[in-house]
Amino acid sequence: MLRLTLAALGLLAAQAAAQCSREDLIAATDSLLAAQTAGKPDGVAPLADTVTYLEAFKTADITTGILSHPLKIDFNRSLHDTTQCATYTEIVVTDRTHPYVIGTQMRFAGGKIANISSLVTDQGDWLFNATGTYYWATRENWDPIPEDQRDSREVIQAAADAYADLFNDKSVQVPWGHPCARLEGGSYTGSGSDNDRCDVGVPNGVRLTNRRYVIDETLGAVDIFIDFATVPDSHEFRVEKGKLRYVHTITVMGG
Repeated sequence: MLRLTLAALGLLAAQAAAQCSREDLIAATDSLLAAQTAGKPDGVAPLADTVTYLEAFKTADITTGILSHPLKIDFNRSLHDTTQCATYTEIVVTDRTHPYVIGTQMRFAGGKIANISSLVTDQGDWLFNATGTYYWATRENWDPIPEDQRDSREVIQAAADAYADLFNDKSVQVPWGHPCARLEGGSYTGSGSDNDRCDVGVPNGVRLTNRRYVIDETLGAVDIFIDFATVPDSHEFRVEKGKLRYVHTITVMGG
């Protein structure tokens, strides 16, 4: 009995050690935004000695990638996953000379950032319109959810998975919110009204696989990096009381 108890305590200790503080994760996403603004990749901190860097789910050179280009960021929002030691940051750049919408997941190992994966979209990517993305994103409410009203990680992920599963199985029951709106590229399924719906325009026969999650219970949000059939994709969800409220997508065409 004592042996089992000690084993259980050891497992709990290992799980606790894997967790990160919200403050540390916020500092990391702040450094990402500052690095992107300055165009200095080494400004992202704290970096591990060896960092895996990807763009469009392919290994890339961080010194010449999007982080090496100084950008004026017009909108951003980050999710902080203290259980997985991971973050997700959505960035919108409306600069007319070269607008972007970027989604970046960062993952920690040993207290330092060991993996940075970005989806960089611009002209020619699916429904790209940075001005439209900025317009609608800034009108949505993704404020922290009161602690006594927060959904569990499991509920948040289940809502997102149900949506993703629907693309290949129309029998799946999705917890649609009322209202609910989807921001797909720069295209919005709603108008900001109580009648907005996000259960429209969902294709059939498409498998959304290889899902990598960043879950933030404080914001009631989850981002999933997905292989959307054959293209790199991000689906970010806001879940309120177990129901989908907002969906944001970023899809790299030809990635």
